[in-house]
Amino acid sequence: MRLAVGLTPLETRRDVVLHVATRAESLGYDAFFLAEGWGHDASVLLAEVATRTSRIQIGTGVLNVWGRSAAQIAMLATSLHEISHGRFVLGMGAGSPALAEGLHDVPFRAPVPRLAAVARQVRALLDGGRLAPASGGRGLRLAIGASPVPILLAGLGPAAIRVCGEVAERWGPFLFPVSALKDGLVLLEDGAIGRALPQVCPFIPAAVSPDPARARALASWWVQFYLTSMGPLYATRLRQFGFAAAVDEVMAATGDTPEILLDELTLWGDTAAGRQTLERWYAAGADMPIVTLRPNRSVDELDHILDALAPAVAPSV
Repeated sequence: MRLAVGLTPLETRRDVVLHVATRAESLGYDAFFLAEGWGHDASVLLAEVATRTSRIQIGTGVLNVWGRSAAQIAMLATSLHEISHGRFVLGMGAGSPALAEGLHDVPFRAPVPRLAAVARQVRALLDGGRLAPASGGRGLRLAIGASPVPILLAGLGPAAIRVCGEVAERWGPFLFPVSALKDGLVLLEDGAIGRALPQVCPFIPAAVSPDPARARALASWWVQFYLTSMGPLYATRLRQFGFAAAVDEVMAATGDTPEILLDELTLWGDTAAGRQTLERWYAAGADMPIVTLRPNRSVDELDHILDALAPAVAPSV
């Protein structure tokens, strides 16, 4: 069973990023993903991770498609592909209005068509082809030539998941219900007609602790923060999946987060419970779940989660 580790854009401690990546490799995790938001340039930190590791895959989990042109993203990917000796995975997502407008000063319009267009342009450049400029002029190729970099797209809505099926090699949804993964697979198959089905790599918030109350509090933070502080996308999608009452309860901040949302969206509880939930994700169709660590926690707490969920046998590095 393949398993990866991810860090959110809120984790801005460079030393912790490097620690988690190298420890994940030593414990036998298959990949390490670093998201980019409004802090460090993820590609620079991943270049440093690449020089400190030798086996584990490294990836952007994810870059938004508003802060760089398709050509810049493709050049970033080819560079990290070379630095890591072929271990890089390019993760991209549609981002949010806060990132597009509040940080990059770009209007947040038609996010799914933007994601699709950028992904297709990047794919063409990585395959050694020419960019197709909107102006109709003659496009350029990358001087480096073709780079076989896998693309991961983070899609939650039906249109975005179909785009992933059409263009990407991996699908990486975040805060997606495990019981709805089968519905996502149907949409992925709809988009992937005529090509291989992308691998399913959900980013799953982790909240594993020997203290049950602590584990529940950690899991509740994930759900409450992303539903109330990160725009309407997650709440809207969960309502569409039939969790409207639970979402409304979170939004009203009337008490504890409903356990149904903790069970559907996170890995929470003690070590045994966390591993059991991982098995549920594999059974639902996940090829490589990405254990996503909460930002700004102590290294001891992060290490506990990494140790608790690590693959049974760690390879020699």
